[in-house]
Amino acid sequence: MVAASAVFSLTGTGCSNTMDHSEASASGHEATGSKATTLGVDRAREKAKAVSSQIYELINIRTGKVTEPGPSISTCDQDPKNFYKTVHPWSVYDVSEDELKAGFQRLKEGLPGKGWKIVQYGPNKSRDRTLELTADSRSEPFSVNVELWVSSPTAGAEKDPKILVNVVSGCWRAPKGTDLSTQY
Repeated sequence: MVAASAVFSLTGTGCSNTMDHSEASASGHEATGSKATTLGVDRAREKAKAVSSQIYELINIRTGKVTEPGPSISTCDQDPKNFYKTVHPWSVYDVSEDELKAGFQRLKEGLPGKGWKIVQYGPNKSRDRTLELTADSRSEPFSVNVELWVSSPTAGAEKDPKILVNVVSGCWRAPKGTDLSTQY
């Protein structure tokens, strides 16, 4: 399994399209591009970091390691010169599988109370049938996909146990004059 596959699976579940806060549904579905929120790239990264921090707080594993790279941007298919989304894959690792399972459970139980709607939960369709959840924010144009990579009868012994998190925003309109090809 690769981290990128989770990002691609997330983009079809919720907030991968242009978002308009006044028109977007609670589950974060598509809104029209002409009314999309204009947001600078640095501010969009800050928002993605804040969402990731909230997810990390809910997982609540302080003894584990967390991958370092921050949010990046990716252009949106409908208008790659003017629309982009933030993508923030990261993981928690280097703790016992029991700690990872408990953290995943805390996240599942805590998300609704923090304004998230869980739109999918259960084993995914991978060969390993990895436990996964996808949730959409009710207040911001973000979705999160989380996978629990631990040993199981279908996966066998997991060599690199972790909780893999992918935070993805809806599409933002770049401010006039922004060259998205120079952003990362």
